[in-house]
Amino acid sequence: MKIVLCLLCAILVSDATVIDVVQIYQPISLHGSDVDDEVDDMGESLQASILCRPMALTGGFPEVLVESIAMPHALPTNNQNYKIQEVNLVVICGLKIDAEMDDDGMLLVEINIANLVIPEEIDMTARQVLRLVAGSIKKTLVEYNVMQKDDLRVQIRVVGTNDNNHALQDLGNKYIIKGKAE
Repeated sequence: MKIVLCLLCAILVSDATVIDVVQIYQPISLHGSDVDDEVDDMGESLQASILCRPMALTGGFPEVLVESIAMPHALPTNNQNYKIQEVNLVVICGLKIDAEMDDDGMLLVEINIANLVIPEEIDMTARQVLRLVAGSIKKTLVEYNVMQKDDLRVQIRVVGTNDNNHALQDLGNKYIIKGKAE
């Protein structure tokens, strides 16, 4: 009887997980559409954008927010000619995003480019893609931290580089996102 009661309690506790609906920004490819949105550092128009979407998430915040940027995303459409199945540049290009809070309260974010491949139909450089990914991370964290009391310290690293793309490590950076100090 005690075993059954313990199992029942475990099931009830596992169902009691908090689910938050949050805004996540993702680097979205606009290929297959007639839209150019972002402009890069050189003034070149990109067929990509950082767009927001709501998600229902559970887990450790803010880490899960950053990792959710890598979730697949298919754009709903009412046009039978739009056949694009995946628009998230993280997924399309084979990137991985990991995040963890260190003992000093710094959010450590790694963008792993070991499997980076930019398909032919995506007319962008690896640097352009990674800038959009980093921008998505920052926008997501700013949205989250606006309701937090404390500042959020963030360090982004680009890992998984090789001899051909090691210069992309310079896209890593550190910054502080202000909280709503009371």
